[in-house]
Amino acid sequence: MSDTEQAVARPATVGTTSATTPQRRGDLLVGDDGVARCAWVGADLEYQRYHDEEWGTPLRDDRALFEKICLEGFQAGLSWRTILLRRPAFREAFHGFDVRRVAAMTEDDVERLLQNAAIIRHRGKIEATIANARATAALEQPLSELIWSFAPADWRDRAPESMSDVPAVTPESTALSRRLRALGFRFVGPTTMYALMQSAGLVDDHLAGCWRAAGQTGSHT
Repeated sequence: MSDTEQAVARPATVGTTSATTPQRRGDLLVGDDGVARCAWVGADLEYQRYHDEEWGTPLRDDRALFEKICLEGFQAGLSWRTILLRRPAFREAFHGFDVRRVAAMTEDDVERLLQNAAIIRHRGKIEATIANARATAALEQPLSELIWSFAPADWRDRAPESMSDVPAVTPESTALSRRLRALGFRFVGPTTMYALMQSAGLVDDHLAGCWRAAGQTGSHT
């Protein structure tokens, strides 16, 4: 999500809005570039870019992790593509997800953002973002240290064979959710926190055969 994320060598992307119809192979799709990816990418090039560059890439930057927590909360009930397309507007609305600046936002800011059609105009989620900033600012340890303390021990040891092998909730995501809630975070349920773990690379749920799967990452340009 940010310039601080670990760079990943990736296949070349063809076009700007959509790829040709990919060929399905179980829970993998082979795109017009000849590269196998997790099937949820579909033919959408923004999803393809996100899959290739971000999803499952270990992220330890505090600001970027704070952003991910907030955007995962905004995603609840919506498609992740909706959030990706609006991410620049979210960054502008929330001061680049600078924790101190977001923590200082007021009720007037909430009312202003409720009029901003470029983001998701949900009062509870907007207020949760501000609350999450204040909770982050009050931490006695770096946010990344807290989040990564809940990474499973075998986080890079396996690649799921199919989507049915990918959980929606795990004991670790449940424990992380419980801890964050106790610290004052909002919209951080166990399912949302597992999505965060996938996105921030605490787990690697790229399917076996996907070019990004454990043990298969490399250049396909």
